[in-house]
Amino acid sequence: MRYLVLWISFITLCAQAQESTKQLRAGAATSNITPNIAGAIVGGFSPFPSTHIHDELHARCLVLDNGEKKMAIVVCDLLGAAQQMFDEAARLVKEQTGIPRECLLMSATHTHSASSALSENRYSVNEPLTEYQTFVARRIADGVTRAVNNLAPAQIGWAVGEEPDQVFNRRWFMKEGTVPPNPFGGIDKVKMNPPRGENLVKPAGPTDPQVCVVSVQTLEGTPLAVLANYSLHYVGGVGNGHVSADYFPVFCDRLQQLLGADRQDPPFVAMLSNGTSGNINNNDYSKPAQKSAGSYSKIREVADDVAQAAFEAMKGITYHRWIPLDSQFMELTLEARRPTPEQLARAEELVQKPRLIGGRAALDVIYAERTLKLRDVPPTITIPLQALRLGEVGICAIPCETFVETGLELKAKSPFKPTFTHSIAGGYYGYLPTPEHHALGGYETWLGTNRLEVQASVKITEGLLKMLETLKSKP
Repeated sequence: MRYLVLWISFITLCAQAQESTKQLRAGAATSNITPNIAGAIVGGFSPFPSTHIHDELHARCLVLDNGEKKMAIVVCDLLGAAQQMFDEAARLVKEQTGIPRECLLMSATHTHSASSALSENRYSVNEPLTEYQTFVARRIADGVTRAVNNLAPAQIGWAVGEEPDQVFNRRWFMKEGTVPPNPFGGIDKVKMNPPRGENLVKPAGPTDPQVCVVSVQTLEGTPLAVLANYSLHYVGGVGNGHVSADYFPVFCDRLQQLLGADRQDPPFVAMLSNGTSGNINNNDYSKPAQKSAGSYSKIREVADDVAQAAFEAMKGITYHRWIPLDSQFMELTLEARRPTPEQLARAEELVQKPRLIGGRAALDVIYAERTLKLRDVPPTITIPLQALRLGEVGICAIPCETFVETGLELKAKSPFKPTFTHSIAGGYYGYLPTPEHHALGGYETWLGTNRLEVQASVKITEGLLKMLETLKSKP
C-alpha cells in the first residue's frame, strides 16, 4: 500500500511538472481590406458610390496556440459578408496555416460605411464570389498567416466592464394609431428609430451594457492584443460619400493609447467585435436630439467611452500563462421564410412604381423587390454556428444581426463566465428577432429583412448552449 501511495504521489508530481511547463503562445496582425473609391457604400436602402476614404478598413486577426490546439479569431470592418466568402477565407487559412474551419471564428463589425462583401443577391447561397469578396478572403488568410508568424510566448486574462450610457433599445411602443403602416400594408406594434416626442410610450426591450475584454500580453507584461465585445449596432455620422470603419477602429486606437502600446514590433492589435446589437443603437429617443458637433464627433465620443470602460476593467485582470483552448462547430438547418401568393401578387404590382420618391427610398417598392427575390428560395436554410472556449471565457458566433435578448440569455445560461457573442459571424442571414419580437412586428421582422423561421433564435440558442456545455464538460 505504501508503494502505491508513493507511486500515485510520483505520478501527481509528474503531471504537475508537465502542467507547469505548458506555455501559451499568441500572435496578432492586421490586413488592409479597404475597397476602391467609387465602390458602392452599403448600409442604406439605396447604395451609392464612395468619393473618399476617411479611414482604412481592416481584418484584425488573433491566433492562440496552447500546444494542444491552435485557433484564430478575425474581426472584419464590413457591414456583413456572405458565407461563401468566409468559406473561401477558411479554405485559404487551412491551406496556409493548417488551422481548421472549426477553430477559425470570422465576424463583421457591421459598419454602415463600407463596400459590400455580401453577394449581389444576398438571399442566394450559390452566388459566385465578387472581385472584392475574393480580395477580402485572401486578405483574411494573409492576416491569419502573419499572426501565426508572430506567435510568441504569452499570457492571457479576461475581464468585464460596463458602459451603459451608449446603448439604447431602438424599438419603441408608441401611442395607438401613431405607428405608420409597414411596407406590406399592415400596422406594427412597435417602431424602429421612432420620431421623438409625446407619442412614445416605452422601449420594447432591454440593453446589454457589458464591455467584455480578453487581453493578451507578452510574458514581460507588454500588451500584445485585446479582443473586446460590445453590443452596439454602429454609430454613424460619417462624412458624405466616405468609406469608414465607424467607431470600431477609433476604439482600438484609443485603447492602444491608454495602454501605452504605440510603436511596438510586432504592432499591438486591438479588436472590437459587434455583440448582440440587432435592436440596439446609441440614440436615446426619450430625450430631444442633440445638435451634431460635426462628422465623426459622435464616433469619437462613443469610442472613447467604451475604450475607457475596457481599460478600467483590464486593471483587475489576472493573467495565465496557459489555458485550455477548444471549439465546436455545427450547421443548423432552419425553415426559410418565403412570401405568400398574396404577397407576391402585391409585389408584382408595386415594382412598377418608382423606387425613389423625392430623393427618398420608397420602402414598399424596395420590399416588393426583396419579396420577389425570395420567391424561389429553398424551403430550408442551413447556417453555421460556432462556440469557442478560451480558458473560462465562452465565445458564441451567430451569422445574423442578433437581438440583445438572445445575447443576454446566452450570458445567463452559459457555463462559462464571461460569455459573449460575435454577431454576423461566418455569414449573413439577416436579422434574428426573438419570437416575442416577431409578434410585435417592426423593421427587423419584415420579410426581406428577416429570412429565418420565427423560432430561429430559440433553436440557435439551444444549439449554442449545448456546444458550450460540451466544451465545459471536456477534461
